[in-house]
This record gives sequence, C-alpha cells and structure tokens, in this order.
Amino acid sequence: MTEAATDRQPLLGYHHLRYHVGNAKQAAHYYRTAFGFTPIAYSGPETGNRESVSWVLAQGDVRLVLTAGLLPGHLATDQQHQHGDGVRDIAFAVPDVHAAFDAALAGGAQAVSEPHEISDDHGKAELASIAGYGDTIHTFVDASGYSGPFLPGCRAVGGTGTVGGLKPLWTVPPGRGVGITGIDHIVCNVPLHEMNTWTEFYKRVLGLTQLVHYDDETVGTQYTSMMSKVVWDGTGKIKLNVNEPAQGKSLSQIQEYLNYYGDSGVQHIAFATDDIAATVTQMRDSGVRFMRVPDTYYDEVRERVDIDALDLDLARLADLGILLDQDEDGYLLQLFTEPAQDRPTLFYEVIERHGTRGFGLNNFKALFQAIEREQAARGNL
Repeated sequence: MTEAATDRQPLLGYHHLRYHVGNAKQAAHYYRTAFGFTPIAYSGPETGNRESVSWVLAQGDVRLVLTAGLLPGHLATDQQHQHGDGVRDIAFAVPDVHAAFDAALAGGAQAVSEPHEISDDHGKAELASIAGYGDTIHTFVDASGYSGPFLPGCRAVGGTGTVGGLKPLWTVPPGRGVGITGIDHIVCNVPLHEMNTWTEFYKRVLGLTQLVHYDDETVGTQYTSMMSKVVWDGTGKIKLNVNEPAQGKSLSQIQEYLNYYGDSGVQHIAFATDDIAATVTQMRDSGVRFMRVPDTYYDEVRERVDIDALDLDLARLADLGILLDQDEDGYLLQLFTEPAQDRPTLFYEVIERHGTRGFGLNNFKALFQAIEREQAARGNL
C-alpha cells in the first residue's frame, strides 16, 4: 500500500555514499575498472589529513567516498575490521542543514555531529549527521556554496587542467563509464522484528512514506524467505528498502548477511541505467560477476510478459541473465552482482525502469534461488 507523500522534510537527493574499506587505493581502482567510476577527489596526508585516506569517485549523479583509516583505533579501521568493507554513511543533499537536523532530532533521531561549517579556497559547505541502523549514519549536506571537486578538505585528482587555480594532486586515468546514471534505491538488512522499527524511524525522522510492503508469503522459496518494506520521498529520488529475515527451513540470506556483517547494514545499492544490456556487458567484460537465474526463468517470463508489445530482445536478455518484470504501470529490467568483497555482504543491482515503481516482485523467487545456490556453495544453506 502506498501512503500519501509528505514534504515535511525536504531531501534533494543522495549527496554521496561513504564506505569504510580496508584499502581505499585498491577499492578506488576496483570501482574505476569494474564499475567505470572516475576518481575526482582525494583526501589524505598529502592534503593535511593525518588520520585517514578518502578517494571520491563519480559516475552520473553517483558519488562514492572510499575511506580507510591510517592508524589503529581510527573509526574507519575499527568498523572495517568488524564488518568488512561496507557503507558507513548514506548522505543526503538538503537546502537547510539546520532545519533537516532539527526535524530529525524532533522525530527521535540521535545526533552524531551537530551542524557545522567546513571551508577551503573553493568555498564552504555545511554538514550534520544522525545515527541510523547499526553503525550506519546519515549526513545532511548543503554544498550550494562550494565550487570544488567534492567537499572542503579534498583535492582534485585526474585530468590535466586546473580547479580553482590548483592543478590536480595526481593525474589519474578516468573510468570509462558503464552508463550508471544515479542511485535507484538502497536496501538495508535488519534483524527479525526490527523492520517496522526502522521504517517508522524514517517516516518520523526524514518524513518518508511507505511505498510498498512485501511479506514472507510473497518473498521466498521452500527454503528461505524474508519480509521487506520500502519508504520513499514521494518523488522517487529517495527510496530506502528495509529487509528482515523470516523463519524458514534454512538460513535466510538476510540472516546470513547479518551473521557476516555483524550488525544491521546496507545489503545492496541499485544503480540506475538507461541501457542495462550495455551496462551489464561492459561490467561483465571488466570482470564483474552476476548472479544467474535458472534457464527455465525465461520460459516463465514468456507466459506472464507480453514480450512483443514491449519490443524486447528476450534472447539477448537471457544471454546476459537480465531479469524482467511488468506491472500495470510499466516494466523494469534488473540484474544483481555477486558480493563485491570476500564476505557475502554488500552487492549491487543494475536496474532500468520504464514507468513502474516496483522492485521486480515476480523475480524474487528466481533471485532467491540464485542466492541460495551461492549460499549452498558457501555451506550456509
């Protein structure tokens, strides 16, 4: 059931995602070569930051900040040791940081950092942070008064020109781009009985409303299942999915994530594209591995989707393993990567939408079966 949207708390969109990783330099190389992101900024000892290193990468409207601690005891070092590489901060662009922060606290959020201003020769930005599920936080960012490559404290990298009269710190080859245009949605996993707690949190704190609810009767197989709710801002710029495990015969994929991550956290990030076949082809050519659904999936698709009316090349979709779903509002194409690190935690989705606001409900069973095969290979099913 979709609830009426509210404009109580304006969010302009995602500003960036900050990861805590073990090696920021290597992670930046991975996201450049495998996902086509371009390094645009850097912070570290060379810029006066003696405690951590951050590489900022961009593609379309997406900004990834890959942060590694330089010293034992640094927050990024400790959290990466506990969780493995993962998302620490889902940051939102807002027009007024003080208003966003005050509204969040009034809704019951806990402060991580009070509103404060940072600046350098390119201008200033204002930030404030609140706590979310697990060790995840949310930072409100107003960078409307900043003209640098990312945020104050970072130096530009890549290219041969100048930014604000300063040459780039290093010349770094750009990513070739794979057609990623933005973030479609972000999915988190929380323990049993906490899904409602966190969806209600986002309603109170960010003014989001419920878009859809999937129960364990809808999502699962004979072995495992889960429950999920999606909250959004009413425009589609912000969509946050909250999953919790459900009782089943075997270990739920959600519980497996919680076991390996050690807490609630971001399970996957869905990148939007206008041409999923081209995006997936380029990512696969760069070594990204995707989950495979059973071959019988495409026989079933022919029975429930009017392929001819959509003018789709089902043979090409099948060759690439791309999933297809349709509802009364339109259709979508989607595909999921295998985990991006050794722990079976964070992975990615590539999604191409045409009208629909759904999340591929009719693909859930095939996706679960693909994930269960991976779980079985790890001895966790």
